[in-house]
Amino acid sequence: MADVRAVAGGRGGRADIAPVEGGVTAPRGFSAGAVHCGIKPSPAALDLAVLAADAPASAAALFTTNLVQAAPVTVSRQHIDRTRGVARAVVVNSGCANACTGAQGTVHAKQMATETAVALGCAPEEVLVASTGVIGVTLRIDRVVNGIRAAAARLAPGGGVEAARAIMTTDPFPKEHAVTVSTPRGRFTVGGMAKGSGMIEPNMATMLGFLTTDAEVPPALLRRALLLSARDTFNAITVDGECSTNDSLFAFASGKSGVAIDEDAYPALVDGLLAVSRELAVGIVRGGEGATKVIAVTVADARSVDEARQVARTIANSPLVKTAVHGADPNWGRIVAAAGRSGAAFDVNRLTVRVGGTLLFEDGLPHDESAPLAAKHLEGKNVRIDVSLGTGGGLSAVIWTCDLSAEYVRINGEYRT
Repeated sequence: MADVRAVAGGRGGRADIAPVEGGVTAPRGFSAGAVHCGIKPSPAALDLAVLAADAPASAAALFTTNLVQAAPVTVSRQHIDRTRGVARAVVVNSGCANACTGAQGTVHAKQMATETAVALGCAPEEVLVASTGVIGVTLRIDRVVNGIRAAAARLAPGGGVEAARAIMTTDPFPKEHAVTVSTPRGRFTVGGMAKGSGMIEPNMATMLGFLTTDAEVPPALLRRALLLSARDTFNAITVDGECSTNDSLFAFASGKSGVAIDEDAYPALVDGLLAVSRELAVGIVRGGEGATKVIAVTVADARSVDEARQVARTIANSPLVKTAVHGADPNWGRIVAAAGRSGAAFDVNRLTVRVGGTLLFEDGLPHDESAPLAAKHLEGKNVRIDVSLGTGGGLSAVIWTCDLSAEYVRINGEYRT
């Protein structure tokens, strides 16, 4: 892992950020346990995890904007509202989304919270719930209940590694990251884990994401930081343009480091959340279903950040752009066409397109003589597409995506079989 350094503004001073091991349980005051409870067919596949704080912690959450919302989303939203941002744990299952399962699905989600609460000795409203997997399948709640009891018995500060595996579905690898944030007030840690591989265009966060910190943060300030950090990380990725029924992003603050976060120290917290969230978000893209390349689409010189994001997201979601990248074809026309249908206003005669730093389109005219150099860049695993709208606005945004391959079609054509 490369060292990351950031500067936090305000009277909190400079924040030095460095990666550490431990993932979501790297911050003090958190433990996790994971088991195979029988949702996934393979006995070797972990499919249930409990992430717990040693004591009630500040909590914040963001949820899917899809009108079709899974039972765990509804229950978690109710619980965090009732406690006004206090939680003790989150219980997660993979292999079954518990979405579109009617009243029974809600009963099962609440039962998951209750069983976890009994195991930890807290109120059910202090437990959040997340599920991921196939939509429209009823949970084997008897297996889940036994799994919760077993996972709670395995809670350990080093359990984050297994928890990151337990939340996977089609993910080719687990995604976890942690950093320390050193400030004049002291040092605190931020950790996290996430899952997501297909059905990814979160309009709030990611498929499932979990962030922890041992800083002392009031719930309202934690939610504000979560919203800000998600905007340029989890909300800046797309694999296939699909917004799920189960998208959830949770953040917990234990306060065990003794470093109190107020308005002055707030930038340091945001920097820590950004460092972890960016690593997890790009990991989701890198592990996208059938993906062979990560694509960073940067749109510059827009009149607003929102317009820059709008153009970048349209390019990133274009099947024609994604397949061209997969085939190492520097087809700038597809990029220009996607920008033109994005809804943002610009003059094509001021537009420029670069691939891997190579100029392919400028002032309304192609530079096809540069195509071989751009094609060479597209053969790599990390691809850069840079577009300047030429509006004079000077604002920019980045969206990360991946290529579209035949393997994506195979995975999703066989998803339920």
